[in-house]
Amino acid sequence: MKNRMSPIYFHIDVNNAYLSWEALYRMKELGKAEDIRCIDAIIGGDISKRHGVVLAKSQSAKQYGIRTGEPVVSAMKKCPGLRSFKPHMEYYKKRSKELMELLQKYAPVVDQYSIDEAFLDMSGTYALYGDPAAFAHRLKDEVRETMHFTVNIGISSNRLLAKMASDFSKPDKVHTLFPEEIQEKMWPLPVEDLFYVGKSTAVRLHMLGIHTIGDIAISDLSVLKSHFKSHGEVIYNFANGIDLTLQDRTEAVQKGYGNSTTIPYDIKEAEDAYHTIMGLCESVCSRMRKDEVQAVVLSVELKDSNFVVKRHQRTLLSPTDVTDECYKTACELFDELWDGSPIRLIGVSANKVIENGTRQLNLFDMGSHDKLKNLDTALDSIRQKYGAGAVTRGSFYQKPKDDRLDG
Repeated sequence: MKNRMSPIYFHIDVNNAYLSWEALYRMKELGKAEDIRCIDAIIGGDISKRHGVVLAKSQSAKQYGIRTGEPVVSAMKKCPGLRSFKPHMEYYKKRSKELMELLQKYAPVVDQYSIDEAFLDMSGTYALYGDPAAFAHRLKDEVRETMHFTVNIGISSNRLLAKMASDFSKPDKVHTLFPEEIQEKMWPLPVEDLFYVGKSTAVRLHMLGIHTIGDIAISDLSVLKSHFKSHGEVIYNFANGIDLTLQDRTEAVQKGYGNSTTIPYDIKEAEDAYHTIMGLCESVCSRMRKDEVQAVVLSVELKDSNFVVKRHQRTLLSPTDVTDECYKTACELFDELWDGSPIRLIGVSANKVIENGTRQLNLFDMGSHDKLKNLDTALDSIRQKYGAGAVTRGSFYQKPKDDRLDG
C-alpha cells in the first residue's frame, strides 16, 4: 500500500443483481423455498410482451449461451426447462437503497452510479479501517451475511481503475488495480473488457490489429482519433489508466435537479424512450415542486450501447416545475439528439433553478399552464398521502408496470 493519505476509491458492484434480488423477493416476500440462483433461470418479463428480453441469467443458464438482452423466446430455445421470472423493480430499488445505506455507514462519500453500483471515496480512512483491501473483504462479507447477496469490490486510486478491478473474477471477490498494476492485470485483457468499448468499437479495433487493452495503450493516439474521433482519445486514456469521465455526480446534482436510469435492455424505439423520459420528468419535477423552485434550463443525456455519452440542453421560454411542460421539451431534445443508436441510459436534468415567483406567461402556454399545474399539485397530494404508487399517469399503462424504470 502507498501513502496512507493517497486517494482510494472502492467500486461496489452487486453480483447478478436482478437475479439475486428476485431470488430474495421470492424467498423472503413470497415464502418460496426454492432459490432460483441455483436453477436454470432468467429474469425476463412476460414473453407475450414486446419487451420480453433477458435482463439477468443464472450461472447454469449462462452455460447454454444465453445472453443478456436477447429475446426470452430465443433463450427458451437454447435451454430446455429454462424458467423465466418477471422482474419486480420496486423490490430491487428497495434492496439497492438498503445497500447504499449500509455503505454510507462506512464511506465519507457514496456516489451511486446505477441501481447496483456505487463508488466509495475512502481517501483518508486508513486510521479508521486499516488496510483498504482488508477492510473491503470485511465489507463484502458483511453484505453477504446481512443482506444475503454478494458484491465485488474493486480498489484503486481513481474511479476508472476501481471499476475495471471490480469486473475481474466473480462473485464475492475483492480486487485491486493500482497504476503500477495496469500492465500486469489490465493490458493483457481483450479490448472488449475496457470500459467504454462496445461491440462495434471492438470490431473496428480488431480490424486495425488492436486486440488487447495494452495494444490500445501503446497505439498512436492520432491514429485512434482519426478512426474514432474523440472516442479514440477516451479509450486511449482509459487503457492507460487515466480517468477523465467517471466524476462524482454529487456536485452536479446540487446545482440542479437530475435523474437518470440505466435500462436493462437496449432501447431501439423512440416510443420506449418517451416512456422512460416521462418517469424521469415526474421524479425531477416533483422534487422541484417540493423545494418550491423552477427550472430555467432543461437537459437530456443519452448513453448508447457503446457507452458514448451525448447531452443536449435548452433554455425554456418560461421557468417551470410542471411535469408535462418538461416532458414535452425533453422529448424534443431527445428527438434532436438521438441518432438511432441503441440506448442504455437516459437522463433528464433541470438546471439554473430559481425560487418560485410570478411566472411570466408566454403566448404558447397561456390557458394550459394553470391546468397542468393544478394536475401536478393534485397528483403530489395523493402520492404524499397514500404513497408513490397510489396514482399513475395513463401513459404508463402502455407497458407492464414492472417495466417502469423511473427513479
